[in-house]
Amino acid sequence: MTKHRQTLAIVFAFALASTAVVRAQEKPAASPPAGAVTPIKVQVVISRYQGEKKISSLPYALSVTGGGGGVDRAITGPEFVGRANLRMGTKIPVMMVTPAPVVDGQKLPQIGPIQYQDVGTNIDCAVWSMADGRFRVEIAIDDSSVYPDEKDTPGVVRGSPSFRSFRASDAMLLKDGATGQFTTATDKVSGEVVKVDVTLSVVK
Repeated sequence: MTKHRQTLAIVFAFALASTAVVRAQEKPAASPPAGAVTPIKVQVVISRYQGEKKISSLPYALSVTGGGGGVDRAITGPEFVGRANLRMGTKIPVMMVTPAPVVDGQKLPQIGPIQYQDVGTNIDCAVWSMADGRFRVEIAIDDSSVYPDEKDTPGVVRGSPSFRSFRASDAMLLKDGATGQFTTATDKVSGEVVKVDVTLSVVK
C-alpha cells in the first residue's frame, strides 16, 4: 500500500510539472520596452520654378525620435512617434519713409526709423505610425523671402524691399522611403510656382 501511494505521488508531481511547462510555453512574449524609439527622418524640399525651369531648391531635414512613453504619447495615442520643429531665418532692415513736409514750395526728404522684418523658413512636423505600415505626417510650413531687386517684377517698386510669404499646413500618408508632393502654389506677382516635396525614411 505504501509503495502504491508513493507511485501515485510521483505521477501527480510529474503531472503538475508538465502543466507548469505547458503554461510557460503558452505565455505570450514580452512586449517591447516602454522606451522603445523609432527614429524617423523627414526631408522637406521647397523648390521654385519659372515656367519649366527650376530656379531654386532648398532642402530641410528633420529628425523625429519621440519614442515610447512620456507625456506626448499619453496625449496623442500609442501610435504617436514624435514631433520636430525647425526655425531658420534672419532679420532684414527696412527703412521707413514718412510723408515729406513742404517748405517754401519744396518737399524735404524725411526718412523714419529702421524696422526689422523677419525672413526665413519655419517647419513644424509630427509623425504617427499606422497599422498598415505607413506613417501619417502632419506638416506646417511658413516660408518668407525678399523679391530680388534686380528683376523688373510687376507691382514691385525698384529700390524698396518687397516681401513674399508662403504658408501651408496639411497631413499626408507615406511609406518608408517614399516621397510625396505636399503642395503646389503659384506666386501672383512673379508667376513663380512653389512646390514642396516630402520624403520619409526610417533610420535603420
